[in-house]
Amino acid sequence: MTGQRQTQERRIDREWWKEAVVYQVYPRSFADSDGDGVGDIPGITERVDYLDELGVDVVWLSPVYDSPNHDNGYDIRDYRAINEEFGDMADWERLRDELHDRDMKLIMDLVVNHTSSEHEWFQRSRREDGEYADYYHWVEGSPDEPPNNWESLFGGSAWSWDDQREAWYLHVFNENQPDLNWRNPDVREAVKDIVSWWVEKGIDGFRMDAISHLSKTEGYPDGDPDEEGPLGSEHYTFGPRLGEFLDELGAVVPEEAMSAGEMGGADADDAREFVQRGDCLDMVFHFDHLDVDQADDWTDDNWGEWSLPEFKELMTRNQRAVAEPAWEALFLGNHDHPRIVSRFGDESERRRSAKCIATFLLTMRGTPYLYQGQELGMTNTEFESLGEIDDAMTVGLVEDMLDAGTVDSFDDVREAVNYRSRDHARTPMQWSDDERAGFTDGDPWLPVNDNYTEVNAAAARADDESVFHHYRRLIDLRDDDPVFVYGDYDPLVPDHDQFFAFNRTLDGERRLVVCNWSDERATFEPDDFAAGDTEVLLANCDDPPADPVGATFRPFEAVVYEY
Repeated sequence: MTGQRQTQERRIDREWWKEAVVYQVYPRSFADSDGDGVGDIPGITERVDYLDELGVDVVWLSPVYDSPNHDNGYDIRDYRAINEEFGDMADWERLRDELHDRDMKLIMDLVVNHTSSEHEWFQRSRREDGEYADYYHWVEGSPDEPPNNWESLFGGSAWSWDDQREAWYLHVFNENQPDLNWRNPDVREAVKDIVSWWVEKGIDGFRMDAISHLSKTEGYPDGDPDEEGPLGSEHYTFGPRLGEFLDELGAVVPEEAMSAGEMGGADADDAREFVQRGDCLDMVFHFDHLDVDQADDWTDDNWGEWSLPEFKELMTRNQRAVAEPAWEALFLGNHDHPRIVSRFGDESERRRSAKCIATFLLTMRGTPYLYQGQELGMTNTEFESLGEIDDAMTVGLVEDMLDAGTVDSFDDVREAVNYRSRDHARTPMQWSDDERAGFTDGDPWLPVNDNYTEVNAAAARADDESVFHHYRRLIDLRDDDPVFVYGDYDPLVPDHDQFFAFNRTLDGERRLVVCNWSDERATFEPDDFAAGDTEVLLANCDDPPADPVGATFRPFEAVVYEY
């Protein structure tokens, strides 16, 4: 090693979840063991060795609970039962044990902003059955006029009329996903019982879904048309008692467990506030950096246009705001977002751009999250009609626009749908070049991407220079070098429209990451910076520049240095 070293080491607040790399499994699309076209838990168990080979430390399992699947499992009918499409509790226990036997941890999705409308709680609530009467947000009135103008995040009114109770109920998402009334202490106790039950089953933590919506403004006032987002969202996002509710929930989450909260509408300052305030959250998923490529309207023709300087500014703000004693969840994709190569890379340079993005993601400060298929460089598919879309959010919003006359046909929003639909992330995992990509022997619930013959796990594992092996090497590098976990972050060339470059430093140890995040060659000439003697630790090319300063980097070339 070269370079000046500090004599005084700073104290590191070490936690296992800070040092982990998390892999999200979307069960319906991961691996089908019984040929019914739907992924299942035994299929995941059969692929545990694959995850172990990749080197990930934690598996985040998207919902496998009993559900009628109006929103692919995020509408839960029974929190203590497994969806029979996925298997049974014995299958789940076997998966847990196989992961733990390999020193891998398991975290579950905790979806408690809402339930399914088929949940026993809602069925009893609509009958005004004792303590359950106030488990949800009910408002009496005329069936012809909702209580206010709030809009659902999935399109249309956030209220639906229930003929049985003769009242309106609130649903921030789909009409089949009524929101729980967290103002009711009985609801909070019931949720805490669920948390404790799963902890006793041996899980290692939770990813908490949609928790920014737990608290609603009392009285349900009309939304302000001048506010951003769907009408009324300022009243059901970051409500007045959110911190209180999270503190109470955190009291039953074990200290050693990992907890990550999804907070739509949050920015880095919100993330820091809620991580620092109590014991509930170790980190927050916030999405301000994923707004960089969004257009203002579904009919706009500039979907996917973004600038690297703006993206760097957002990521740097996140890195600095969510610093010790808070922590950052590092991600660019999940089950709700398009494939990251299609979104932030270049499909014509799929391998190299996928490796460039991987290099950036796994050398930043925070806990990295990989979404299934990301390690293969999987890409978006193409939708020709609304009938090909399964995603309840996309379908609801497009149908709402068609009904309102905002658009005349699917063709008017085709570009937006093909850019942003959640179904891109939900096409089946591509395991091999066998028919149906080795995902199933049956008819897959969503069509397999046509490029599966080229992009698949079998080919990637056999190719030492594949995207898969680049991810594996990055994970190994991060595991072996605490600088990439706990080191400070210092951006370089913030205004450059091709390079994303930064330093990581810890106790005198220095690392430099240089990514030419563009489709053209570029020369790296940072101001007031000299690396001195450098050593290449990892690169996505055969002949990386030995000295980065003044060197020319090819499109999507990414190199990690020690200096």
